[in-house]
Amino acid sequence: RWNGQTRGEHAFSVAAHSLKKEAMFFTARPNAARADRLAALLHDAPEYVIGDMISPFKAAVGGGYKTVERRLQQAVHLRFGLPATLPDSLKKSIKKADQIAAWFEATALAGFEEAEAEKFFGRPKGFTAEKLDLTPRPTAEVQAAFLARFAELS
Repeated sequence: RWNGQTRGEHAFSVAAHSLKKEAMFFTARPNAARADRLAALLHDAPEYVIGDMISPFKAAVGGGYKTVERRLQQAVHLRFGLPATLPDSLKKSIKKADQIAAWFEATALAGFEEAEAEKFFGRPKGFTAEKLDLTPRPTAEVQAAFLARFAELS
């Protein structure tokens, strides 16, 4: 995540981000179905295949990148029993959790000032850093946590 440019002994991985995002999604939607929570956990699954590209790069590449990303997401969804395309309301809820996670990561790990992070992601309401553990952890530890969460939800 963040092109590897984060504070801490270890890089902050997409898996760690996905765990935080799914937790925030569940906080905002405590009655969410297990499948919706799995969709939130797998929201960044294309990055497993193509890597976590920073937003300015995605914008420079243009529509072709988004097409590949969307097709990979659909394939992941189908593989794990989710609809290829999620309902718009669910996509918006997941994206909101993604932006909340990004704001906290940007300010705690990537060196953004709060005003700068707010410009890109909006300022989260109803969430505080105290509820989140954004400590970058060893890859094997995060991988095990992600796989355990995935097993619980799938």
